[in-house]
Amino acid sequence: MGHRAERPHLSRGGNLTMSVPVTVIGGYLGAGKTTLVNRLLRQANGRRLAVLVNEFGALPIDADLIESQDDNIINIEGGCVCCSYGSDLIAGLRDLQTIDAKPDHILIEASGVALPDAIAQSVTLIAEYIVDGIIVLADAETLRERGEDRYLSDTIRRQLAAADILLLNKTDLVNENELAQTQQWLEGQETSARVVKTSNAEVALSAVLGPGEAENFRRLADEAEPHAHHYTALLSVDGPVDPVGIADVLTDPHFDLIRAKGFVLGNDDTVFAVQTVGGRKDIAAHTGSPREIGQIVCIRQRGSVDTDGLQAALALVSASPGR
Repeated sequence: MGHRAERPHLSRGGNLTMSVPVTVIGGYLGAGKTTLVNRLLRQANGRRLAVLVNEFGALPIDADLIESQDDNIINIEGGCVCCSYGSDLIAGLRDLQTIDAKPDHILIEASGVALPDAIAQSVTLIAEYIVDGIIVLADAETLRERGEDRYLSDTIRRQLAAADILLLNKTDLVNENELAQTQQWLEGQETSARVVKTSNAEVALSAVLGPGEAENFRRLADEAEPHAHHYTALLSVDGPVDPVGIADVLTDPHFDLIRAKGFVLGNDDTVFAVQTVGGRKDIAAHTGSPREIGQIVCIRQRGSVDTDGLQAALALVSASPGR
């Protein structure tokens, strides 16, 4: 697959674990963004999600999820909320800082013609938030045609280039040959995103948003079922290590990880939170006392995670902490 120019992705100066993670969900009209957001809300399981949309009409939350509506805020079961921000995204993000129950994770649903990387850049203007990742959905049935259209291709290709994770959706609507041709077309595009094939935007919350701060890594790995759409493995890292080297291994295209998250001990006894989303890396000093130092949970879609290969590669970093 073609590769975009690498963008800045290390947040060593910030506090990754104290900032509220923000995920941008993009994709052209009809790709399945609405379906994905509703699925994530149904899987929240105690995690307080806040959904920001341009206008309520752009994202109809499933009626059975709505508890109440007050002005521009929809209260959703489980402590989640949905807010409209109109033309001022920054104001919408700041409004979320004023609500009583602060969100654990924010989802920004981009309009069908918006460029998700521009939205992500806006998020970086607020110190209390950190861009967790850009998820772009693409319609497997129409992607190639729209991607070659003289009027639509620029928008489509720029959306693909911005993605950390690309959900190739609606694969049930194409045959194997058509799907193979679409995947071949994607190989020629300027994107380094991890591609996840899905139907009806069916994907696990942990694969899209990662494990929550309170989520037990061991339980998450133990509960991963062989027939699930994603596969999870828990790996160990003996410290002290170079956290950048660890992140480099976790984003190696050979291992094709969708996500990885863990806490490692640095050379100066500082605990670092290391998180990767596709090829994006976030590394920051952790001020708390996580119970799972030296453990990394890895999520992959196609086949089982190559635990032996990953563990061996991580061990090389562990053995050379000064690299």
